[in-house]
This record gives sequence, structure tokens and C-alpha cells, in this order.
Amino acid sequence: MGAPGPNDGAQRRRLPRTRRITRPDQIRALFQQGKRSRTAHLDVFDSPSPALHPRAGVVVPKHRQTIVRRNRLKRQLREIIRLELLPRLVDASVSADLLIRARREAYDATFNGLRDELVTYVERRWRPGSSSC
Repeated sequence: MGAPGPNDGAQRRRLPRTRRITRPDQIRALFQQGKRSRTAHLDVFDSPSPALHPRAGVVVPKHRQTIVRRNRLKRQLREIIRLELLPRLVDASVSADLLIRARREAYDATFNGLRDELVTYVERRWRPGSSSC
């Protein structure tokens, strides 16, 4: 085998395609049928997943922000999903679809604040012994 290329590790750091919700019909269904919960900066919609594993999607409305701020917020939320939420759901054997929609207040939140909100949400929603999903 040859020397590792500059992008060899990049694939491992990405949110796998099978764990993403991107299709408009799936997003609409979660908005309409998912259980909605609010945190200080986010709306989280969840429902049982038709897949045998957890999946997640992110919606970041413009809220009169620049595209740079919007993209940064999307990247931060995806990173939190990849590093914190999906591993916790897998460890808890939860097969759920999560859709995270940023509210206007999310643009002013810190990365750690958003992470703490979402981790707390997942731990409360799917704590051991709960009958959810």
C-alpha cells in the first residue's frame, strides 16, 4: 500500500451518509409528525427511525444572518451530532430520527452551549429505563 493521502482521514471525520436526513420529504415528515422539544436555542424533532440505526438532520434558517454565520452554525451542529449525539444513541440502542432546527437565538450561542443543550436533551429523552422510541 502507498503512503496515506491528504484526504484519507477526512472520510472518517465526516457524518456518514447513512446517518444523515437530507431529503425534503423526510424533513417535512419529521416537522409534521415528530415529537417537538425546545431547548434554549434549538427546536428538536424526533420520531422512530425506519432505518435500523439513528439518523439526524439539521435545518438552519437564515434569520437575516450572513451565509458565513449560517454555514458555521450548520457545521457546528453537524459536528455535535457526529461526535456526541449519534454515538450516545447507538450506545443506548435507540433507532430514532432527529431533526435539529436552529432558532434565531442559536446564532449567538457558543459551541459548548449548543453541545450541552443537545447532550442534555438526548440523555433526558432516552435515559435508561425510558420507553421512548
